[in-house]
Amino acid sequence: MITACFSQPSTLSSNTSHEVPQNLITCIFQTQLCGSPTYLTLTWSRTLFSHSLTIHATDFFSITVSLHPSTFSFFRTRPGSKSIYLTRGPRHQRIKLYWDFTRAEFIRNSAEPESCFYIAISCNAKLEFFLGDLFDELTRRSGLIMTRQLREPALLSRREHVFGSRNYVSRAQFLGSKHEFGIECSGGALKVKVDGEISLVIKRLAWKFRGNEKFFLGGNEVEFFWDVFNWVNGDGGNGHGVFVFQVGDGGVWPEMVGPEKRLMGKSLSLSPASGKMPSMISSLPPTPSCSSVLQWAEESSDGRRSSSSSSTRSCGSNGGFSLALYTWRKD
Repeated sequence: MITACFSQPSTLSSNTSHEVPQNLITCIFQTQLCGSPTYLTLTWSRTLFSHSLTIHATDFFSITVSLHPSTFSFFRTRPGSKSIYLTRGPRHQRIKLYWDFTRAEFIRNSAEPESCFYIAISCNAKLEFFLGDLFDELTRRSGLIMTRQLREPALLSRREHVFGSRNYVSRAQFLGSKHEFGIECSGGALKVKVDGEISLVIKRLAWKFRGNEKFFLGGNEVEFFWDVFNWVNGDGGNGHGVFVFQVGDGGVWPEMVGPEKRLMGKSLSLSPASGKMPSMISSLPPTPSCSSVLQWAEESSDGRRSSSSSSTRSCGSNGGFSLALYTWRKD
């Protein structure tokens, strides 16, 4: 019997409910920092009493910015900046981060702002990354001078932790426009909805707890992967499902950082004393995936590439995108 679909699936401890995110979103970008290609990870986290952004650039820096307590808007953070000095060989480099969430607008309980904000990163006074819609505000405050046209950062993948009961909903940019993705689990079956319309129905989850199917969205082929082994297993651990929507060659999955890594670590600590760990989070190494279904999606994509295109993908120019949903039940 499938725990999450027929009875009450296990949940995160109620004693720590104030620490559990109401929404947690990680976006992985391909960008350039100080002349080197790198993955930039932005993790937005909203809990009952806090709201933060963790910015992580592999081999460069990691910083957490407090936006404002989610229930008290008059405590919002003022525009800020932070300088980081690096020594890479004989060269000294100055990285500076800028942000402004003073007037940021959020949809419902989303941790990620929709508009009226900016995040920027410069290296040696040259702007190398910008996200948001207040570019003029940035240049006015920072005094940065544009010497070349800034390339739009490439969003490679998005990972969202969705909290609900039997229905899980995410709204994300996908194939150039905003879409609503829904996962419904009931009666031993899984329904996948896009913009309210049913795209897939997977029956007999007790036997098909892992798999992949394809459907079309706006004339584009989307490959859908799912892994609900933890729900089927029903061993009393903190089970959760993982679902991936993938186009093209798919995205990349750097190591989890900040609040996302803590959330996954918390779920490990709540696993049964027998030592059995949920299959999808049995380890958190710095690999492209923290889940069997993500590894499966990557292997499926790798099978469609030549060796030359795989080397291109490692630089983030693969032309694909992946949206991964981790679905958690809350009371």
